[in-house]
Formats: sequence, structure tokens, C-alpha cells
Amino acid sequence: MSAVSPARATALRVVRRVFEQGAYADRALRAEAEGLDPRERALAKRLVFGVVQRHGTLEWIVARHAKGRLQPEVRAALWLGLEQLLFLDGVADHAAISESVELAKPGPGHKVVNAILRRVQREGIELPADTDPQGAAIRHSHPEWLVRRWWDELGADETRALLAANNEPAELVLRINTLVPVDASQLPPGRREDDALVLDGPFDLAGSPLFAAGAITPQSRAAQRVARFLGPRPGERVLDLCAAPGGKTAHLAALMGGEGDLVAVEQHTGRAGALQRTCERLHARNVTVVVADASRFQTDRPFDRVLLDPPCSGLGTLRSHPDLRWRVTEAAITQLAALQDRMLQAARGALKPGGTLVYSTCTISREEERLVGDERFQTLPHRDGTDGFYVARETP
Repeated sequence: MSAVSPARATALRVVRRVFEQGAYADRALRAEAEGLDPRERALAKRLVFGVVQRHGTLEWIVARHAKGRLQPEVRAALWLGLEQLLFLDGVADHAAISESVELAKPGPGHKVVNAILRRVQREGIELPADTDPQGAAIRHSHPEWLVRRWWDELGADETRALLAANNEPAELVLRINTLVPVDASQLPPGRREDDALVLDGPFDLAGSPLFAAGAITPQSRAAQRVARFLGPRPGERVLDLCAAPGGKTAHLAALMGGEGDLVAVEQHTGRAGALQRTCERLHARNVTVVVADASRFQTDRPFDRVLLDPPCSGLGTLRSHPDLRWRVTEAAITQLAALQDRMLQAARGALKPGGTLVYSTCTISREEERLVGDERFQTLPHRDGTDGFYVARETP
């Protein structure tokens, strides 16, 4: 194992944790990559996210080359090698093969890894065409049930473009917190859109003094559109009915200039604590965190504006949450839709007559578009370059 780079060794541990223990890729990577230098950490992330995203395709390839049962560590090493050979630019073939073989040692399975990778290097791989949902599911590595659903809802061309975009890296975006004065010259290089800063390249967010001071926070451009769509004003009474982890809550507070009454509801105590800490870091001092079940929320003091961002399948965020595509099920979407309806009823009950209600989900799923609304918009990764969101607004 001495010949293996820290990035590849880390990637192997994370991939095994994801597929053998059910760990979340981003969380496991954060823990396992602790102490790596930025370059090694970046490579480890590319490898992990690539293998998890391409898992369906990689397994299809393995099934056509491997005979018999492979040990978990051998299979994971083979995935990493195939990902580098076939999908990762800037990695030399000899490094991809030799280090993957080392990852599979000391057992005899390393010979299988070597043989398969060298054969793929020589002969290449011909993936199925994406002319139908089955072929598209293999070629673009998504569950077939999901591809079929999008094929019906979006059409074949849109689906193929969406599947391809989901395997690309997500853009790096910060929100500039207007509650904290900051000199524009201190900000990292990037393109500014309202409060969003689309970064030109990698950025050490956790080590940034601006992050510690609450002047910046990560948030996709699509997510930042939600608070603006609600349009809160200073001095109003606003409800964020399903608020954790707090990115939209803090954005609402910033748009209100820190003035008014902003109530943020979260059912789980631990998440409510994290929500409170987020608001404190981002100087959202007009926020009151309430621990309550959003689907049963009631109030004697109705709100001018209500944001409902309920639990959803998250299918619009597959670029930044690569393992989510393998976790979501059709049955779960139906269950989520029923929960969303209950929360929507509570949101309407908390709204003043003539008030504004915004319903937002970070998913691409017609079944979860529970509010049609007077005005609505959808973002799609392949079309808008940001997360997939459905957002609707109504004024009863």
C-alpha cells in the first residue's frame, strides 16, 4: 500500500463506507480526508463522487468482465480504476492501473483488477446507446425507474441532457451575506449575480476568515432564488416553516435587513440547534427558532409571508449529493408527496389573508409539485447550470 497516493487510499475507504455501510459520500469524505493537503483532497473528492455517480455504469462493466464473486475491497478498487481509465481526465493510465492493483492487495484479487483494467485499457468499452430508458440508465448511471419517470415527464432529449449534466461537477457558489459589511476586494474571484458569487475555481471555504465572520456561505444559485421569490420586507412577520439547515432562513433575514419577526420551524432538536448556530454565524438576529412539527404547526398570529421548503426527494441535487440517486425510491416519493400536502395545509393556515406563500423543493419530480400557484418556475441542471428546483407562489 506504500505506493498508493493518499487521495486514492482515502477514496477507497470512503467508497467502501458508502456501499458497505450506507454512509453518505459527502460526510464520509469529510471525515476520511481530514488532514489531506488541498490537492490530494480534491483528487479524493473527484474519485469518490465519480465512482458513486457512475456506480451503475461501473457495475455493468464489471459484470461483463469479472467471473465469480469479488471481495468488497477488490470490487471497490476495480471501480476506482475503471473510473480513472474511462471517465477522469488528467490521470495517466499507468497510475490508474498500478495504484488500483495496489489497493486490492494483499489478497489474490489484485490479479483480477490488473487483468480487467489492462483489458479495458486495450479494448475500451462500448456502452449501450441512450436511445431508450434502459440504455440511458446504464450509459448515464441512473436507476432505470428514475430515467423512465423523467423520460415521461420531460421527454427523451431533455432527459438525456439532464442525465449527462448530473454526472458533471456542481458549480461552486457562495452567497454574499448583506448583513455583514465586506470589502469586495476580499472576495475570491468569481462572477456576481445579485447576492450570489459563482467562483472561478477551488476555494478553501472552511479556512476562510470571511466564512468564520459570516460574510459568505455556500448556497446554490437556485436556492438563492427562493428567498427572493418570497420577497420579504423589513418589519414584516415571516415564517420559514421547515427551516433547517438554515441557508434560506438566513437569506430571508438578510433580505429583511435584520428587521421584523422571522420564525424558523424545525422538528428535530439537533437540527434546530444547528439551525440556530447557522443563524448566529450569519448574524440573522431577527430569527426565532421554534422546535415543532411543521405539518401540525398552528399560530394565533398569522404571518405576512410563509416559505415552505418541505422534505423532498432531492433529485435536483444529484451533482452535489452523488449517492442520492441510489437511495431514493418511487415509494418514498409518494410518501413525501403526502407529507408535503400536510405541511402545505399548515402553511396556508398560518398565512394572513392576502399574504404570500412560496412552496419550494430541490427536486425534479412532477409528483412533488404540490402547489401549482399563480406564479412558478423550475430550474434544471442542464439548462440553468444550477440545482434542479421547483418553486411556486400563491397569494390567497
